[in-house]
Amino acid sequence: MLRPSWDQYFMDITRLVATRSTCLRRQVGAILVKERNILATGYNGVPARISHCDATGCLRERLKVPSGERHELCRGLHAEQNAIIQAASHGINISDSTLYCTTMPCIICTKMLINAGIRTVVYAEGYADDLAREMIAESGLEVIHFSSGLSGQTA
Repeated sequence: MLRPSWDQYFMDITRLVATRSTCLRRQVGAILVKERNILATGYNGVPARISHCDATGCLRERLKVPSGERHELCRGLHAEQNAIIQAASHGINISDSTLYCTTMPCIICTKMLINAGIRTVVYAEGYADDLAREMIAESGLEVIHFSSGLSGQTA
């Protein structure tokens, strides 16, 4: 019987988490894992008790903000931010953990991940953010582009 590798297993869960996203532009999921245990999950969307964008409309679309720019012009939080916040609200130490994310983190999330002590990021899809790549290289944060396939399975 073939079983998924740990990376495949966690990435599959990350993709499921992304389905909870309320963003009209892009559904992103993230999970924080340490020693093969899931510590926290997050998906992109507005804060609790705030109207979702499907009710209010997308501010970024209305202002014609290109993807990867002006992250502050959005009602929502990124999946990585929500995973970090979830861990903090439950008193979970995420230092030295691995972040699995459906999308490569932006610069804002990258800075948060570095300061939170995340050691590794495993992502599925790229994201155009040169400053994030520069800070990742300087910080020593290990970043792995995940690609699924039979090579990701173990017996």
